[in-house]
Order: sequence, then structure tokens, then C-alpha cells
Amino acid sequence: MVSSQRTEEETRGTTADQYSQLDSNIVALHRATLSLFSDLSLDGVLRRVIHAAQELADARYAALGIPDGDGGLETFLTTGITEAEIEAIERHPRGDGLLGEMLRNGVSIRLEQIASHPRSVGFPAGHPEMGSFLGVPIAAYGRPIGQIYLTNKQSAPEFSIQDQRLIEMLASHAAAAIENARLYQKVLENENELGGRNEELGLMFSLATAVGSSMDLDLLLEVMLDRVMGLFHAAAGEIFLLEETEGVYQKAIHLGDSPEVFWDIGRFRPGQGFIGKVAQSGSPRWTTQLSEDVDFLSKSVVEQGFETLVCVPLLAPGKVTGVLSLAFKRKRPIEDREIGLLGAVGAGVGVAVENARLYRQARRVAVLEERERIGMDLHDGIIQSIYAIGLTLDYTRLQVNDEAPEASGRLEEAIKGLNTVIRDLRSYILDLQPARIQTDDLEVALARLVKEFRANTLIDAELILEEKAVSYFHNQHASELFHIAQEAMANAAKHARASRVLLTLRSPTDESVALQVIDNGVGFESESEPELLGHGLSNMSERARILGGQLSIASGPGEGTTVTISIPVPLS
Repeated sequence: MVSSQRTEEETRGTTADQYSQLDSNIVALHRATLSLFSDLSLDGVLRRVIHAAQELADARYAALGIPDGDGGLETFLTTGITEAEIEAIERHPRGDGLLGEMLRNGVSIRLEQIASHPRSVGFPAGHPEMGSFLGVPIAAYGRPIGQIYLTNKQSAPEFSIQDQRLIEMLASHAAAAIENARLYQKVLENENELGGRNEELGLMFSLATAVGSSMDLDLLLEVMLDRVMGLFHAAAGEIFLLEETEGVYQKAIHLGDSPEVFWDIGRFRPGQGFIGKVAQSGSPRWTTQLSEDVDFLSKSVVEQGFETLVCVPLLAPGKVTGVLSLAFKRKRPIEDREIGLLGAVGAGVGVAVENARLYRQARRVAVLEERERIGMDLHDGIIQSIYAIGLTLDYTRLQVNDEAPEASGRLEEAIKGLNTVIRDLRSYILDLQPARIQTDDLEVALARLVKEFRANTLIDAELILEEKAVSYFHNQHASELFHIAQEAMANAAKHARASRVLLTLRSPTDESVALQVIDNGVGFESESEPELLGHGLSNMSERARILGGQLSIASGPGEGTTVTISIPVPLS
């Protein structure tokens, strides 16, 4: 009876120990499963799973594999093995042998020794020695989504059936956590994609608004380029616009890095370089080999880390009005969807640019028409009225000359003042009436301009022309040059207080023509007195740019003023 009683007590004690261990394992499993759902990142969930499995089964090594759907492993995470040991392994698991068996069958495998299984293929060189093994699949809705691998039970020669059941319970919770993390990741991806689509829609809306607006061209280019760079996360961006008189593409704006040294040249002919090829073909181009594929690129661009360039044409009806380029400081693949978006952006910006140019031209025509009207009103109305008042005052002066000498003197001063006002008004009329002289014959037009200038201002004016220089200008070119000369002489009449003005058109070299307006007036400091140049300077500069030339002004206090327009020939 005693022996029997001792045996029963021992049995009860062993059972109690087992229940206590089971309770401890359940608590540990509960904590582990709760931790799985505290992390929403997929990588975080997978690492929590293998750490929990290692701890619950008291394994020396633990790993988790995610199948790739083709019989191999897409992801293989490990714990219990150092980075140095991982690097020493000659070949990493690919899903062969015992791991492949689990992938194919989807059932748990528990072994005292891995090598005892008929599908075992051994370990590659550098792999730690492993004995006992427990493999448990992770499945969701009957679909395998991973496997837990445990080796080298530390507190016993092999893993027990209780270990297997515990890890299988962990695997069922892990399946839900992994699916939840994947779903969350997909939601984030969809949100990011939706955010990107919203940005794209915002950009297209901006384009649609710009097309129908009267936005200034320079502001339009800056706003559009900044939006496109932000959408594609480009480090730099440029827009080249077509100069129609020359048929070349001139850089209009640069934003981002390397503003001055991106290209060795600032103008591209159709077919010349990367920009010219896009302009000629009317199709997008891109490269991730900037140092090899792109001509005329500054060396410093590659040195600063730029690797990818994408260029799209700016399309307007019947022509390529410009080229937009984006540069990236990395190898950035360009997707077909992005090319389609950039193509739509190019078409929108191209139309907006054309509309902005037309609006600028219409505004200029309106200004010229208004100036013409004001000039005619001044000439036909106000000057005649002032002249009539002057005649009345002069008649009155003659009548009171003997009787009131003091009044006669004051009347004389008033008459001189009126004559001065008339000369000033005539000077302004010269500036306000650009359409009074026809420019079909440039030589005749300039001669008449000087003649009317002399008559209206009483300033000695001279014209010097070279026949060779005049021969380059016909039609629109002649009109632009004439208006530059008229603007410069009007400025001389209004501001210079000169007694002599010289207008010359010469060909100093075989490659250029120079128009100069030189006066001997008071001069000015152009940097400290920009208001003296005013609207006329922008007009002259714009017309010089249309002709492909450059405007320069040399002046100083008491030194007179020289306005020079240098134009390359032959003209396009």
C-alpha cells in the first residue's frame, strides 16, 4: 500500500508540473500573440513571429520563410545566428530538401535529427550544425503563406508534441497577423497611389486653368515647372522655348541644382543634342546614363551625382513650342504611365505657353494702338489748342508792349514756356506713334524717322547707313529694327537733353550688324537710375531678342548715352 501510495503521489506531482508548464506556455503564447498585432509592418510581424517561436519552444535557432509561389522562398529571416555566421554560409536556403518538402506538403514535421529525414540534403559549407528540428506551416484560408523552422531544442534532446502544438497555435495567430500586416501595407500603398493621383489631377487642373488664363509667360513657366518637379521629385528642371525667328530652342528657365552649368551651350537647334532630338521628333526621351548618352552636358553635372534625364516636348497645334527636362540624382526608371503623364503635361504646357505668347502679343498691340490714339489726340487737338493760346498771348504782348513793359516780359516768358511744352509733347508723340512710318523700305523709313525727329524736337539728328547692313532686313525684321531705333530716339528726346543725336546702321563684321543711337546729352547711371529706361528698355530688349540679338546701353553722368543692338547675320 505504501509503495502504491508513493507511486500515486509521484504521478500526481508529475501531472501538476506538466499543468504548471502548460499554463506557463499558454501565458507566454498569449503574450506573444498580443505582440504580433501591436506591429502593423510586415517585416516587424515576421520578426516577432520567429522570436516568439524561438522562445516558446526553447530553440537555439529559428527561421521563417515566405514562399515565392514558384516552389522557392521569397523571404527567409533567421534568429540565433550572427551576421558573421550568415556571411560565412556558402549558399543560403532556396527551398530545397526538407524546406521544400514542407512547401510542397504543408504539414508539420518534427525530427530528433534533421539528417534522419529522407528528403534532407545536408548543410552547405559554413552552416552551423543542427540536430533536432520542428517545422510548422503558416496558412490562411487554406493557402500557405509561410513556414516556421526551429532547430536544436536547448532543454531536451528533441522537440515534444507539446512544442509542436504550441507552435501550431502560434502559427494560426501569425497567419492572421501577417494577413493583417499585408492588408495594412496594401492600404498604405493605395493611399500613396491615391495621393499621387490627386497630385497629378491637381497638376492637370493647374494646366487647364493656365491654358484659359492670361498669366504672364515667365510666371507660367515657373509655376508649371515647379509643380512638375515636385510631382516627380526631380532635383532640377528646365524649359527650353522655341525662338521662331531663328528656329532654335533657347533656355527660358531653370529650377533646382546647377543653374548655370547644366549645359555647355544655351541654345539647341532641332536634332542637336538631347534637347534638339526631342524637339525634332516630338517624342519623349530619357536616359539613366547621363555621362555616356548626352552631348553638350557639363562635366560638373555628372560630378554632382546626376544620373537620369527625361525630356518631353511641349506641343502646340502644328509645332513643338518647347522642351521640358527633368534631372534626377539617381538611376530612376521611368514607367510607361509616367511617360503618358509627362506627355499630357507637355501638351498642356505647350498650349499654355502658346496662349501666353499670344496674350503678350495682343497686349502689346493694344498698348501700341492706345499709344497711337493718344498721339493723334495730342497732335491734332492739344498741341493745336496750346499753339492757339500762344498766338493769343503773343498778340496780347504786342498790344501791351509799350504801355506795360513788365506785363509784356511776363507774357514773353509764358510764350516760351508754351513753346517748351509743345516741343515736349512732340517728343512724346514721336514715342507714342510707332505706326506712322511704313517700314517696307528700311532706308526710307529710318530717313523719315530722323527727319520727323529733327522737326519735332529741334535737335540736330544725323543718319548714317551702310548699304550692306540695310540689305539684311526685310518685312518683319525691318519693322522690329525700325521700332528699336524709334524707341531709342524717343528716349533721347525725352530724357537726354541732347543737342545732337546720331543714328547708325553698320556691319562691323561679316557675322553681325549693329544699330546704334548716340546722343551727347546729360547721360545717367543705368544701375542707380533704372526708371529713366522704363518701359522703352523692355520693348527694345524684347525686339532685339526676337531678332536674335542683344541690347547694351553705355552711359554716364555728363557723358551722353549710346544704345547698341548687335544682331548676328544672316538673319533666320
